[in-house]
Amino acid sequence: MGKTQDAWNESGEPEKVQRMGWKELYLKEDWWAIWLGLGFVIVALLFFANGSSIKWITLVPAIGHADAAGKIVAGQWTDFSLIAPYFASHIGQYIAQFIMWLVIFTISIKTLGFKLREFYPSFLFIYVFSIIIFVAGTNHTVHDLNLEPPLLALLLGMAISNFIGLPKWMDTGFRVEFYIKTAIVLMGATLPFTLIIWAGPVAIVQASIVSVLTWVVIYFVATKMGIDRRLAATLGAGGAVCGVSGAIAIAGAVGAKKDHAPIAISLVIVWAIVMIFVLPGVSKSMKLPAGVAGAWIGTSEFADAAGIAAAKTYDDYAADPTNNIPATKDAEGKTTDAVNAFTLMKVIGRDSWIGIWAFVLALVSTTRWDRKTGSKPNPGEIWWRFPKFVLGFLVCSIIITYVSSLYVHDFKAYKATMGPMVGPILQLRTWLFIFCFFSIGLTTRFRELASAGVKPFMAFTSGVVVNVILGFILSTVVFVEFWTKVGVQ
Repeated sequence: MGKTQDAWNESGEPEKVQRMGWKELYLKEDWWAIWLGLGFVIVALLFFANGSSIKWITLVPAIGHADAAGKIVAGQWTDFSLIAPYFASHIGQYIAQFIMWLVIFTISIKTLGFKLREFYPSFLFIYVFSIIIFVAGTNHTVHDLNLEPPLLALLLGMAISNFIGLPKWMDTGFRVEFYIKTAIVLMGATLPFTLIIWAGPVAIVQASIVSVLTWVVIYFVATKMGIDRRLAATLGAGGAVCGVSGAIAIAGAVGAKKDHAPIAISLVIVWAIVMIFVLPGVSKSMKLPAGVAGAWIGTSEFADAAGIAAAKTYDDYAADPTNNIPATKDAEGKTTDAVNAFTLMKVIGRDSWIGIWAFVLALVSTTRWDRKTGSKPNPGEIWWRFPKFVLGFLVCSIIITYVSSLYVHDFKAYKATMGPMVGPILQLRTWLFIFCFFSIGLTTRFRELASAGVKPFMAFTSGVVVNVILGFILSTVVFVEFWTKVGVQ
C-alpha cells in the first residue's frame, strides 16, 4: 500500500486517498503536461540550434485577403473564395499536425487510463472545429465584433452543449485541464525571466499591487458570505492572476472540490466578455493615450484572449485620426501601443504570478486550513498538493532565459532573434488554448452552473470593482507618465 494524503469529498469533509508516489510521474495529468511541454521546447531548441524552426507543423489558419494588386497578404479575410485555395496548399501541413497531436495524446491519454476508442473521434471533432474557429475568428466582420478565436471557441462550445447536446462518452476528448496545463507549461517558454526584467519595475509593481489586493478582496468577501475558503481562493485567483489558468492551478493547490474550478472559470469568462466592450469604450470617451488604455485593460481584464481583443480594439480607435487619441503610429497609420502595454501588464506582469500564488496557497491550505478541519498538518503535503505543471512553467522559463541570454540583451533583439523559436511555441500554445476553451464550452451546462447560487457571483464581482477602479488609478494617475511613454515617444 502506498502512503495517503488528504483530499476533499463532495461534502467538503477530509478523506484519505491513495498516494501514487513515483507513479505520479506517468499517471498524473500534471506530469504529462510537463513532459509534453518540455518535449515541444526541446525539439524547438534543437531545430533553432541548427538554424531551422518547427513552424511548418505549428501553423494556424491565416487566410488573409487580396491587396490592390491581387496579391494575398496577411490580415482579416473577407472573401470566402480564398478559403479553399488556402487549405489546398496547406492540407499536408494540417494532416501532419493532426497526426502529431494524435500520437502525442494517444500515449498520454492511454497511460492516464482513458479509452482511446472514445478519445479518437472526440479529438477529431475538436480539431476540425478548431480549424473552423480559427478561420471564422480571422474574418474581418467577426474581428470587428471582438470575437477572438478563444472566445469564439467558448461560445460555440456552449451553444453546442446547451442547445444541441453531445454523447457523454465524448467528454473523454474534452480534456480541459490537460490542455490548459500543457499550455501553461509552454507559456513559460514565452516568458523568460529577462522579459520580466525588461518589462520594467513599474509594470511589475502595478501587476503585483493588483494581483494581491484583488485576491484579498475576493477572498475576504467570499468567506464573509459563508463560501468555502477553497472556492474563495479559487475565485480570487481567477480574478487576480490569469483567469482560467489561475483558477485551475489554485483549485489543485488548495484541494478544491470538483465544481469549484468550473464556477470560477464561468465567472472569469462572463466578466472578461463584458470588459471587452466596457474598457475600450470608456477609454475612448476619455481619449486616453493608447499606452495608458492598454495598461488599464491589462490591469482590469481577466483573460488573455479577451484582453488582447480589447487592446486591439483600442489600437484600432487610436489609428483613426478623427478620434484624436495619442499614440505612436507607423507609416501605415497603425499602432500597437495598447497591445504592447497590455502585454507588459497582463501577459508578463500578472500571469507570472501563477507560480507564486500556487506555492503560497498550497502552503497555507496545508498548514492552516487543514488544521481547522481536524487534519494533522503535514509539511510534505505542500509538495503533493502543489500543481506540478507550474514547475514545468518555471523550467521552460529558465531554459529560454538561459538560451536567450547567449544571443540577446534587450527586448527588441529578443523578438528578432528568438522569434523563429518562440513563435512556433506560441502557436502550439494557441492551439491548446482553442482546444481548452472549446472543451470548456462543450462541458458547460447552464443548469449546473445556476445551482452554484448568487454568492460566488457577488464575491467575484467585488473583485471586478476593485480591479477596474484600482487599475484605472494606477494607469492614469500613479504611473501615467510611464504608460504614456510606452507609446508616445
